[in-house]
Amino acid sequence: MMGSFTGWAVEGIPEIVAGDDLPAIIANTLEHGALEHGALEHGALKDGDIVVVTSKIVSKAEGRQVEAVDREDAITAETVRVVATKEHAGGVTRIVENRQGLVLAAAGVDSSNTPEGTVLLLPIDPDASARAICAALRLATGTRIGVIISDTLGRAWRLGQTDIAIGAAGIQVLNDLRGSHDAGGRRLDATIIAIADELAGAADLVKGKSAG
Repeated sequence: MMGSFTGWAVEGIPEIVAGDDLPAIIANTLEHGALEHGALEHGALKDGDIVVVTSKIVSKAEGRQVEAVDREDAITAETVRVVATKEHAGGVTRIVENRQGLVLAAAGVDSSNTPEGTVLLLPIDPDASARAICAALRLATGTRIGVIISDTLGRAWRLGQTDIAIGAAGIQVLNDLRGSHDAGGRRLDATIIAIADELAGAADLVKGKSAG
């Protein structure tokens, strides 16, 4: 039997600043039904729903916005090791491993949708951030939901970017099919479905990049 899912964007979340109670803001916005997808019930979360939160607002709430005259210096400070570099007309892009153990461009240091002269660093511990948001939303809504913290990155040897999960709580992030068999009876020895990454990418289709 084939399954299905629906994704929708939460509208009405204000600009997030350091110290904001992000779970309370999300829960309050949902409660007031500020949903783009009008077919859903009035602002309701249901058991089994998954809330995908962009790392950008998590970083803002956690005070990870820092002054940076030179973004490259901030990237260097967040870098554990350089994996690759690529020269282009605008300079040099560095693919690095950052403090969170993620391998991505520019160590996840982001200068978009932030005030001039500042950059955003990724959450210190995205899994801990996800656990805190998940626990608070479950308490506020009385539902058993999961939470994914997402961030945008490119893929090796492919153009374009997508969102992936950098933190998660309350969900199964992988579906390990190794040892099972395909429809033809052949054993699967390498297949592990990246469920959390796929959900993060799906959420990116509805959340937008520059509309708040």
